[in-house]
Amino acid sequence: MKTIALLFTALIGLGLASCNKTSKEEKTMTSTISKEVFGELPDGTKADLYTLTNGNGMVVKISNYGGIITQMTAEDKNGKWEDVVLGFDSLSTYLKGHPFFGALVGRYGNRIAKGKFTLDGKEYSLPINNGPNSLHGGIKGFDKKLWNATEIKKDSIVGLELTYVSADGEEGFPGKLNVKVTYTLTNDNGLQIDYEATTDKTTIINLTNHSYFNLTGMKKDILGHEVSILSDSLVPVDGTLIPTGKLLSVTGTPFDFREPTAVGKRIDQTEDEQIKNGGGYDHCWVINRSNSELIPFATVRDPESGRFMEVSTTEPAVQFYTGNFLDGSLKGKNATYNKRFGLCLETEHYPDSPNQPQFPTTVLKPGETYKTSTKYAFSVK
Repeated sequence: MKTIALLFTALIGLGLASCNKTSKEEKTMTSTISKEVFGELPDGTKADLYTLTNGNGMVVKISNYGGIITQMTAEDKNGKWEDVVLGFDSLSTYLKGHPFFGALVGRYGNRIAKGKFTLDGKEYSLPINNGPNSLHGGIKGFDKKLWNATEIKKDSIVGLELTYVSADGEEGFPGKLNVKVTYTLTNDNGLQIDYEATTDKTTIINLTNHSYFNLTGMKKDILGHEVSILSDSLVPVDGTLIPTGKLLSVTGTPFDFREPTAVGKRIDQTEDEQIKNGGGYDHCWVINRSNSELIPFATVRDPESGRFMEVSTTEPAVQFYTGNFLDGSLKGKNATYNKRFGLCLETEHYPDSPNQPQFPTTVLKPGETYKTSTKYAFSVK
């Protein structure tokens, strides 16, 4: 009897183990990538939308029009996945105009004073599209181009490779520029963006992504988000948001985010000249770094949902922007995009670097390869 009882217990144990294994396997998802038509451009060509899903259930949607990230989901402390980037559900809405929601920005992210710079003794003129300056590549920058797309699926990783050839003279920039941008969705709930470019003529380049994040899942503004930035100094700007040429210590200013601080805590200290110039935070922080490797430099946390984002980059700086120019005229994802409804962490070189020789160079020459990487990783804290 004892032997039979032991055998019976063992069989039950094997059955439970088998059930648990099946249950666990059912919960494990496979990383996938799929494509659908996103809409039609004015010239009749079709733009596509790619959906990337990792093994945990994180979803990222990217269009080959402008390399736009239209959706990125993150899990909250209760296990609920929600979209955490501003944007729209249709291509037609993007075509009506938007403040670079989720877009690839180039050839030159950020501002160039008066739209002019000099290379090898020749002056170049760019379109003026932001006050007296040129912003984010001009009138029809990389955010408004249809990129060639290649799906990536290797082992358990999915990604999307986008390529574009920018003609010599496009938007006033010299050189034929071959650009490749690769989005990779990782199984640690991160999206890595790798940028690469070559040129046949000396030019300038400063690529970035302009996603607006809202870790509440579009429920409220971002003033309660706690942000940290590993930076001792920033690039101060004048009234047109062009660098003054010097660096400013963040110590004792509203720009000190070396410890996690709520966005809204000091954003309206308008007696600070820099806050006044930017209408809040719209400045370039210099990242503390000793090498050019991919290092974490910033975190964002929404205390209510527990969502936590860590940002890493190889770049020397980041433009931290708090959606100061959003005015409620745009709506999407069941939300009205009011002032400070999203925040951006645009990894980059400094603004106006071509006119500021003391800044890290953004010059790219024939025979050289431009390479940078940035990663946005999500967890719960």
